[in-house]
Amino acid sequence: MKPEIKKDIRALSLEDLRLFFTENQDQAFRGNQVYQWLWQKGIHDFEGMTNLSKSTRSLLETHFVINHIDIDQQQKSNDGTIKNAVKLHDNLVVESVLIPTASRTTACVSSQVGCSLDCKFCATAKIKRMRNLNADEIYDQVVAMDQQSRLYFDRPLSNIVFMGMGEPLMNYKNMIDAIDKITQSDGLGMSPSRITVSTSGIPKMMIKMADDQVRFGLAVSLHSARQEVREELMPFAEKFPLNDLADAIKYWYEKTGKAVTYEYVVWKGINDGDEDINALVDFCKISPCKVNLIEYNPIGEEQFLQADKDRIVAYVSALEAERITVTVRRSRGKDIDAACGQLANKAERV
Repeated sequence: MKPEIKKDIRALSLEDLRLFFTENQDQAFRGNQVYQWLWQKGIHDFEGMTNLSKSTRSLLETHFVINHIDIDQQQKSNDGTIKNAVKLHDNLVVESVLIPTASRTTACVSSQVGCSLDCKFCATAKIKRMRNLNADEIYDQVVAMDQQSRLYFDRPLSNIVFMGMGEPLMNYKNMIDAIDKITQSDGLGMSPSRITVSTSGIPKMMIKMADDQVRFGLAVSLHSARQEVREELMPFAEKFPLNDLADAIKYWYEKTGKAVTYEYVVWKGINDGDEDINALVDFCKISPCKVNLIEYNPIGEEQFLQADKDRIVAYVSALEAERITVTVRRSRGKDIDAACGQLANKAERV
């Protein structure tokens, strides 16, 4: 007789856990206790569930495993940024980044091993997409970085951005499940307003998010408001034209009342001309928004160079003239390849 294949217990819902205990001649509320250990306290072994009897812990050990991440490597930047090489239960690796400032700490989490998309300026896009992360693997990244925030900066994690490896909207269900565990009162209890999901622009899924009445923020990696330029930078954009993206953004605002944030890198000779600036200003008028102009972080591609400062100033002046909120973002963690677009599992042990 073959031994029973143990199930990952974190794939079970609360109702599944309650049912398991009643089917094993125990009380349903044991399921609530286990659920609390898994999702509120983030425990990774059954022996640590100290309010359960030894026989109950043994029962769980017989039927289940708790697949979990391990921080395999850690690098610390001169500016305090921490990059983690996150080892998954099947030995695949993703990266996550903890970004400290004077007033807060932000966790940048990954949603896929590799990426489904093909942005030419992003190191992650050069990695073959191996698989989507499970909800618990996304959740575990947050728990790990909350622990790091408390250890190194003496304060709890304050913000979460889905801006690590992968396109989160191509892993929609697991992303939503993870956010539920992070925000619900029987999970980590973080406010959804402190979470931002960043997408390269998948209109159909943005509309679904709006229909699902999510409560977190939305950022769109735009980088050009000219279709031909955007397709050159992000070839997948041919299937998701700017007109469709604009319609999805308008729909998002109508349904949620939340302004979108545009992430926008300016490259020399690519999207730094007056035509590019005017196109962005016009695109920003379709719906309330704010713009983050982001410093480019090199990944070894010679055609991508940081635009001259006067072109950044020109962007800022044109946007502010139309009363569009704009911020110039300086990158954090560049010295350890932890900045936007640099995550590609290149970490070295320190």
